[in-house]
Amino acid sequence: MAYGVMVSLHVDESIYRARLQAVQQAARSAGIDAVLVTPGPDLRYLTGYEAVPLERLTCLVLPSSGDPVMVVPNLEVLAATASPIGSLGLGLHSWGETDDPVRLVAGLLPGAATIALDDHMWAEKVLRLRAAMPDAHQVTAGPVIHPLRMRKDAAEIAALRKAGAAIDAVHAEVTGLLRPGRTEREVGRDIAERILAAGHVSVNFVIVASGPNGASPHHEVSDRVIEIGDPVVVDIGGSMPDGYCSDSTRTYAVGEPPAAYREWFEVLERAQRASCDAIAPGVTCEAIDEAGRSVLRDAGLGDLFIHRTGHGIGLETHEEPYIVSGNALRLEPGMAFSVEPGFYETGRYGARIEDIVICTDDGFESVNSRPRGLAVVEVA
Repeated sequence: MAYGVMVSLHVDESIYRARLQAVQQAARSAGIDAVLVTPGPDLRYLTGYEAVPLERLTCLVLPSSGDPVMVVPNLEVLAATASPIGSLGLGLHSWGETDDPVRLVAGLLPGAATIALDDHMWAEKVLRLRAAMPDAHQVTAGPVIHPLRMRKDAAEIAALRKAGAAIDAVHAEVTGLLRPGRTEREVGRDIAERILAAGHVSVNFVIVASGPNGASPHHEVSDRVIEIGDPVVVDIGGSMPDGYCSDSTRTYAVGEPPAAYREWFEVLERAQRASCDAIAPGVTCEAIDEAGRSVLRDAGLGDLFIHRTGHGIGLETHEEPYIVSGNALRLEPGMAFSVEPGFYETGRYGARIEDIVICTDDGFESVNSRPRGLAVVEVA
């Protein structure tokens, strides 16, 4: 068996301890007796342990009062202790192949009335835990973990800057890959190779949406041959060795696009700029969405902007906060998210401009710096 290797962000162990204590405090305030966290971004955020999600149970048992404990299979003990888990001083309970790890977890929480389970826990494990603790009420752990994850600290912001620079380096090469006669799949393969060469350890997604395929925001790639005059939406991202993600969209044209498309794209540039300019502490997520959406709406393109303006990013490509109508959450310094308005006309073309931004004390910082205008590829 072989698994990909990622490394932990170099975070002082005191930061992990502070995160664990903050979740315990939030759990106490919410009337939650314990938080259970299985492999995934929440476990990595809280402990620095990039555990492999398997059918065997690995679980952080975090009582609202008391010491955290890691439950791990015997064959994962060395991996766990080699991670920051080993220096955090957490209790380690291992189990063998014929043991019942779910009952082990239940035995660590006698009398627990309310248990919070991480949002990524497999349903099979959720149901087994419910059967082992029938008197405990299960809730999701997102409300006590995600408010912490939304506010990036200095090390996380530095990681996002590095990820942004890496994906910018890939976009810098895209114009050299787009030529009439090439398929989206061929271009996508070349982009994926460059994502890894730029320092990512995994390619999370590659969208190369040419011509009418650009009207599908999550098109990915196909065998469609790129033609002269095609607009091409290129949305790409990956994970860096520390686990932090990149995500950036630029729109290209292979030769001169239709005149109406150029006019619409200029409106889109204004919309993306308007949403970015509205970012500041205390501004609601829905206000950021509305700032750009209103520009498109006033130009008659409102019905063609069919998705939210953005999503949070960090150890996941999509996480809180979500920049969407109805989200009254107010921004705070350290919140990182995408700003990516677009327009999509079925059967013709589409466009999107996306940057990852970080709310600062007095505005925002973009971790992406590539030109945002329509990049026209000259053809002979």
